[in-house]
Amino acid sequence: MAFLRVVKSKAYFKRFQVKFKRRREGKTDYYARKRLVAQDKTKYNSPKYRLVVRFTNKDVIAQIIYATLNSDIVLAAAYSHELPRFGLKVKNCKDYSASYATGLLLARRALTKLGLATQYVGQEKPDGNHYIVEESGERRPLLVLLDVGLHCTSTGARVFGAMKGAADGGLEVPHNTRRFPGFNGEKKKYDPAVLRKYIFGGHVADYMKKLQESDPEKYKLQFSQYVKAGVKHDGVEAMWTAVHKAIRANPAFVPTTKNDSQKGKRNLQKKRNLKQRQNRVKQLLASAEKAAAQ
Repeated sequence: MAFLRVVKSKAYFKRFQVKFKRRREGKTDYYARKRLVAQDKTKYNSPKYRLVVRFTNKDVIAQIIYATLNSDIVLAAAYSHELPRFGLKVKNCKDYSASYATGLLLARRALTKLGLATQYVGQEKPDGNHYIVEESGERRPLLVLLDVGLHCTSTGARVFGAMKGAADGGLEVPHNTRRFPGFNGEKKKYDPAVLRKYIFGGHVADYMKKLQESDPEKYKLQFSQYVKAGVKHDGVEAMWTAVHKAIRANPAFVPTTKNDSQKGKRNLQKKRNLKQRQNRVKQLLASAEKAAAQ
């Protein structure tokens, strides 16, 4: 048998487990994704919806997605940068309260799109108690499964705040209270008052009050947007209550207006001739000699 040399070229490595590239990069948990996407054949190709919650440096992203053979399709999406339009006076807010409000916005927007908003209102006055929407009327509630991706799922994680907002908004999200703030793992008891405090920004208000008393300068620096908007620690709950009310009143998406005056314009440098390029080199050398002399 003739000797055959195996050449592992760039083309080979580019094709090596292309299907699981995101697993190697640590971007996708395929063990979880398979179970969130795979649908029973007896469901006759009905979509299996996922509540996908992701966090960036400045944003909370909540989406309802279902998988097809070709790609994933987004049914509805909500972002925390939309919350200022509903009365939030702080930009780039992505704490637990913002996560809850984003989940609530997603739920109301998706149910409005499907014509279920009036049938499944959800928990209009969130009190922190365990709530799962019950079937009523001719149509069933929209069932979604939480997709946390690679996010940490410890007790008190913000991803469960977004899930709670979606559940209170009228979506059917199977869950329990073990990962909510207020659950005591040792005593196996849950205090809904603690979760309610987090939903309305009570933990932020407490820290604002404490910091203002101990270090006013640091308070002005850390809570500069609150100071600019005139929101004090005793007004945080009222602000979030107004945000929830505005979301329920009209959760529709409003696209941002973009400035088209600069569309198509490119600010490129003009080409230099030989003399200009030589002069530029002389300037750079003179600058380097001056810096070295100092």
